[in-house]
Amino acid sequence: MPETRSINQNLVPRLLPDFRNAGTVLRIILLVNGVALLGAASQAVSLADLENSLVQGSVLLQPALLTSVLLLYALNATLTKTQYRQGVLAVVVLVAAVTVMIDILGGDLFSASGDPGAFRYLRHALLGIAFSSILLAYFHLRAQALSPAKQEARLQALQARIRPHFLFNTINAVLSIVRADPKRAETALEDMADLFRMAMSDQHELVALSKEVELARQYLAIEKLRLGERLKVHWETQNMPTDALIPPLILQPLLENGVYHGIEPLSEGGTIDVKVYRVDDELHLEVSNPAQRQITPRVAGHKMALSNIRERLALLFDVEAQYQVEQDATHYQVHIHIPYVREQTT
Repeated sequence: MPETRSINQNLVPRLLPDFRNAGTVLRIILLVNGVALLGAASQAVSLADLENSLVQGSVLLQPALLTSVLLLYALNATLTKTQYRQGVLAVVVLVAAVTVMIDILGGDLFSASGDPGAFRYLRHALLGIAFSSILLAYFHLRAQALSPAKQEARLQALQARIRPHFLFNTINAVLSIVRADPKRAETALEDMADLFRMAMSDQHELVALSKEVELARQYLAIEKLRLGERLKVHWETQNMPTDALIPPLILQPLLENGVYHGIEPLSEGGTIDVKVYRVDDELHLEVSNPAQRQITPRVAGHKMALSNIRERLALLFDVEAQYQVEQDATHYQVHIHIPYVREQTT
C-alpha cells in the first residue's frame, strides 16, 4: 500500500534532522566550523595565535566532522525510526566515538599540546559531545519554529479562505445547467465536494502525485463550467512518475492563481499550461498562464497560498526544493522542483 506521511497536529513533529538533506549537511559543516572559530578567537591573543589554533584544531576537527557526517548519512534511515531521545543519544555517542577513534588513530599527531593520553581522549570526547549537542539543540529549535503543526494551522487557515465567490459562482453555474444538463451539473457538484473534502481533511506531509493531479483536474473542470471556452488547459504528464509523492495542495493553488489573475481578466480567455515531469532525482512542476499589464492591479487574492507553498517546501525539503517565478508582459510561470520521493510499499 502507498504510504502517506501524516503531519496531523496531534502528532509529535520530527525534531531530529534529516542527515541526507543537503541543507542539513551544509548547516552542520558551517555551524561546527563557526563554533570552532569562535572558540579559537575567544582564546587567541593575536592573529598569528588564532591562525595557529585553527590549523591545529582543524587537524582533528575536519576528519571527525566529515566522518561523522558520512556515518549519519548512512544511518539516517535507522535514526528516523527511533524515538527522539534515543536518536539524540545515538548521534551524541557516535560523534564522540568517532572523535576519539580518529584521535587514537592519529597518535602523536594530536598530542602536540602535551596532554596525557587519557585526558586528551576524554577532552576530545567531551568536545564531540558538546558540538553534537549544540547542533541537535539548534535543529530542535528550528524544527519547533517551523513545526508542521504551525504550518498545518496556517494551511488550514488558508483552506478556510478558499474564495467564497468561487463557491458561489460554482453553485450559480450548476443551477444554470441543472435542468438542461443534469449529468454535467451532478459531476460538477461531485468535483466540488471532492475539492472541499480534500481541503478540509487532515493533511499529510506527502501525498500521491496522481491524487494531486486528479484534484487539480477536478478544480479546473469546475472553473471551466463557469468560464466555458475562455479557459483552456494543456497538460503534459507523459513523463510524470506514477509513484511520486509531493506535499498536498501544491498544484491547485497555482492553478487558481492562474485562473484568477491570468484567465478571468482577459475577455478572450487563454490557456494554462501544466507540466509534470521527472529529471533524474528531481520532480518538476510547471504552471504558466497569460498575464497582462493592468492599470489597476487585482486584489492580491491567493498570494497567501503561494507564500504558504514556498514555506512548506522549505520546511520539508530545505535547500533541495526550489520555487522559481518567471514573468514578462504576456506570461507568468511558476516552476517548482523538489526531490523525487517514491511511494513506499509494505
